[in-house]
Amino acid sequence: MTDIAVVGQLPQAHYMAAVSVGAIIFSSVFWMFGFLRMGTTGFVSQAFGKADQHAVSLALLRALAVALLLGLLLILLQRPIAWLAFTLMDADNAVTENASTYFSIRIWSAPATFINYCVLGTLIGMQRMKLALFTQLVLNGANIVLDGYFVLLAGWHVDGVALASLVSDYLAAGFGLWLLRRLLTPLFQAPLKTFHEIQQPEPLRALFSVNLNLFIRTLFLTSAFFFFTSQSARFGTVVLAANAILMNMLHMLAYGLDGFAHAAEALVGSAYGKRDRQAFRAAVQSSLLWAGITALLIALFYALFGGVIIRLFTRIAPVIATAEMYLPWLVAAPLIAVWSYQFDGIFIGTMQTVVMRNTVGVALVVYVVLALLAIPYWGNHALWGSLMSFLLFRGVALALYYPRLARLC
Repeated sequence: MTDIAVVGQLPQAHYMAAVSVGAIIFSSVFWMFGFLRMGTTGFVSQAFGKADQHAVSLALLRALAVALLLGLLLILLQRPIAWLAFTLMDADNAVTENASTYFSIRIWSAPATFINYCVLGTLIGMQRMKLALFTQLVLNGANIVLDGYFVLLAGWHVDGVALASLVSDYLAAGFGLWLLRRLLTPLFQAPLKTFHEIQQPEPLRALFSVNLNLFIRTLFLTSAFFFFTSQSARFGTVVLAANAILMNMLHMLAYGLDGFAHAAEALVGSAYGKRDRQAFRAAVQSSLLWAGITALLIALFYALFGGVIIRLFTRIAPVIATAEMYLPWLVAAPLIAVWSYQFDGIFIGTMQTVVMRNTVGVALVVYVVLALLAIPYWGNHALWGSLMSFLLFRGVALALYYPRLARLC
């Protein structure tokens, strides 16, 4: 949000559009590996429920090893990734040029980003939510300060925003590893034993099976948002910038509601690990209730103050007017999307990743088909309506499958 808001103070809309394009590329590329966060939470929460701290430590170390390898691989493959991403995005030249600058800097944060996923997944799985909050405060606090310095004081543009993200990712990774040092230290004190344990075939098979399903599921999910931005780019720079603001508002409500989803991951996963049916049902019911109440409050907040929030992002009048035209979709979004977020948390905690993969895949097909059919008639409204159908379908499909899941505990 700060990235968009800072460049939104510059006089040209193409800076906002460029950061939007760059951000969605990294949201898509990086979050394809979001299984490092979700899978780690699932394994850690179930080991934590069994009070097996050694298994928690091994789950973290396996995840960190995979994170480092994947981060380095993305850096090595940055040129073909950039070519494919910008070809699919098909924005105008000014936007693409600035977004390319953003990409060339931000890609170097891949190892730190993936380490942060593992750290966050472990802290959530261990129900250490305050420490999870602190890591996010370090990450985003540093990003806000550096954004302001590089862009507003030093006079940089898109390059300053990218560098701020890069530095803050590494600061947060270092802080997170320091928080988890007590889990990792015993493993490094007996390196040969640890090396043998992390290669055990059964845990590795479970790791790759779960993470493969989560990878495919997240690939479908990020493809939906990549498709949204690529379609936005075809409406022109002003609509692209306006949609970027609204998409950040959607992410803001998603991250807020994800608090209850993360709680469900930890509590449901712990209860599932202990096979405590009463605690399992209590965690599901209470998290659904409070997520629903919070979604209603967010919808009311956006209805009352959505226009104010848009003006915090930018001073460019055409972008403000366009964003306000489509604001009603953001008022409806919390009530539509909350159920997909919440059931995701429940299914992640129980590691029922095949169902998650399949429902997102079907929802993506429905979303793209609806968008391609409706956009020629209703334009950007059709794009937003199709995205809402994607979020609604995911929640409904997982809710219909939930009774079968409950019988497994």
